[in-house]
Amino acid sequence: MQLYSFFNSSTSYRVRIALALKQIAYECLPVNIRTLGHREPEYVRRNPSEGVPLLVDDGFNLSQSIAIIDYLDAKYSEPRLIPEETHRRARVLEIANLIGSDVHPLNNLKVLRYLSTVINISDDAKTQWYHHWIDEGARSLEALLAQVGSGDYCLGNEPTLADCCLIPQVANAERMGCSLDKFSRVVRVYNHCITLPAFQKAAPSQQPDYVA
Repeated sequence: MQLYSFFNSSTSYRVRIALALKQIAYECLPVNIRTLGHREPEYVRRNPSEGVPLLVDDGFNLSQSIAIIDYLDAKYSEPRLIPEETHRRARVLEIANLIGSDVHPLNNLKVLRYLSTVINISDDAKTQWYHHWIDEGARSLEALLAQVGSGDYCLGNEPTLADCCLIPQVANAERMGCSLDKFSRVVRVYNHCITLPAFQKAAPSQQPDYVA
């Protein structure tokens, strides 16, 4: 199994967490999205969506982080990251999609690059954009976590897909100087999960292409 990944990509980070939690051995193949490595013809032939991550499993290529984690759950059922019980499954997917659909797309690298190079907004304006949408998303996330009664994890006593999505998003928010102090439940989940070996193994600083 191979994973095409970029160390600071939050979507790649999600999949690395899932692989580590399931203790699945894989080869990490870095793709530098800062230098447009994801647009190289050879890579685009493997992944027409021109992004990371890309999982390759015995000739089967799959992009999109949540689809990859669902695939891993189907093939390696323990530990289960997307619960089977109807209500718990729905809640986990609700939290994961809030992060994956409402927050991350507004702040990923290609959007920030477009703001800078096409719309020509200033660095200060771009930072304001980033902080605004993180704050909006974190407020919604905090409310969802309160609704489900989160503790050390988003839902229940074990990590799920929701945690795989939350930790990279918070890590990126911290890296970009966003204040999350008023989102106590979000911060509690993050602070707990980053103490766990699987999350530490998946962290950007532990990847072969990491650059400080």
